Amino acid sequence: MRGVWTTADVRSAEQRLLAVTPEGALMRRAAYGVSVRAAALLTRYAGRVAGTRVVLVAGAGNNGGDALWAGYFLRRRGVAVTAVLLRPDSTHPEGLAALRRAGGRTGSAESVDVAGADLVIDGVVGISARGPLRPDAEAVFARVSAPVLAVDLPSGVDPDTGAVTGPAVRATATVTFGALKPVHVLNPQDCGDTTLVDIGLGGELGEPELRQLDAADVAAAWPLPGPADDKYTQGVTGVAAGSATYPGAAVLAAAAAVRATAGMVRYAGPAADVVRSHWPEVVATGSITDAGRVQAWVVGPGIGTGRQGRDQLAYALAQGVPVCADADAITLIAAHPDVLDARDPATPLLLTPHDGEFARLTGSAPGPDRVGAVRRAARRLGAVVLLKGHRTLVAEPGGRVVVNRPRGAWLATAGSGDVLSGVIGALLASGLEPWLAAAVGADVHARAGELAARGAPTSASGVLAAIPDAIRQARALAA
Repeated sequence: MRGVWTTADVRSAEQRLLAVTPEGALMRRAAYGVSVRAAALLTRYAGRVAGTRVVLVAGAGNNGGDALWAGYFLRRRGVAVTAVLLRPDSTHPEGLAALRRAGGRTGSAESVDVAGADLVIDGVVGISARGPLRPDAEAVFARVSAPVLAVDLPSGVDPDTGAVTGPAVRATATVTFGALKPVHVLNPQDCGDTTLVDIGLGGELGEPELRQLDAADVAAAWPLPGPADDKYTQGVTGVAAGSATYPGAAVLAAAAAVRATAGMVRYAGPAADVVRSHWPEVVATGSITDAGRVQAWVVGPGIGTGRQGRDQLAYALAQGVPVCADADAITLIAAHPDVLDARDPATPLLLTPHDGEFARLTGSAPGPDRVGAVRRAARRLGAVVLLKGHRTLVAEPGGRVVVNRPRGAWLATAGSGDVLSGVIGALLASGLEPWLAAAVGADVHARAGELAARGAPTSASGVLAAIPDAIRQARALAA
């Protein structure tokens, strides 16, 4: 599991490390990492390193210093390097001297031919900055057509929320130092491919702000049957979903629990005949009170927001097993908070809202600080909250937040959320902790979307069919 630290935590760790490190050593180490990544990009896009042309866009302070020192290392590899000095009077002196010593050139934003570069390195601002690009930097990047390598983060993107509130750099790739920061996992589309350079911060960092699962985490957590297992020990998932109007929600949620290797799936609701006709292995009944014992409930997709849906939700909450409340169940909780009185506070509850449902549930939209919003919601509701979006966030009441790795926007399709709730329900029934079930389920769901799409839009049914392949992929990558 990869940790992600706030910029305040990283700056504090850097100060402690700087106190015991020779002056300038950390900057040169970081800059060398930038130059290595720059050389790789030049090879990829220009076919060579020596003889290419790189433009550095250098602001004041250490971020500009990192870029200038990277230019020094690139000059030693035969690259023509020119630095645009946005703040000539505040340019990092040692970095500037090193670049000039190596034969690098400097110029103003107006005088340098940015459009003719093979690569542009963004060294405008670092992790201490906030707000959009200033007009002079904006004008420079408006003329850029080459790949852009960002130093620490794309300038103009908020380092702790990933929010963009005005002109900002969209990088092809980013090189960051010491630790991943929130921007790298919350706004990967503007960071591009992020490379982490080790500068020795590991011993100075405390608990991370965010966590991100990797394939090994998913493979280790995914329940697999052993020699002594049977359908009951693998987990019995209950699904209360669908209606006469929306039978597809029932089919998708129940089928996803089957595909996610639940030992048994019990369906309860008006779409029993439809579910049974598509998935004969599902034990289907018309009433939730007749469903029999389960080890977790999925409630909400397509049940409606009337009295019948409310009764289904209240019944599931009262059974003393983990509940994944999705879609209409979230709307019901927002409109009738007293429905939660049926739940023993010790019984795990997992809520899976999209932005609109989150606003109904909490009274306000997530806003630019999505991490803060989902963390507050989890604490107030006493539940694990999975906030859907391009970067799905999972927060537990104790404050831990996991962010999933986006794999394109293929999951933005009708019925995709029903599939996710069924996957999570199967994991809950297997005994995984709710936060882990949500995080692992979101990861496999995203992998399935990527595999189903194969570069073109897909459907929820396609995502559903790809779940076993997604599980296999995670296990193969972890091996």
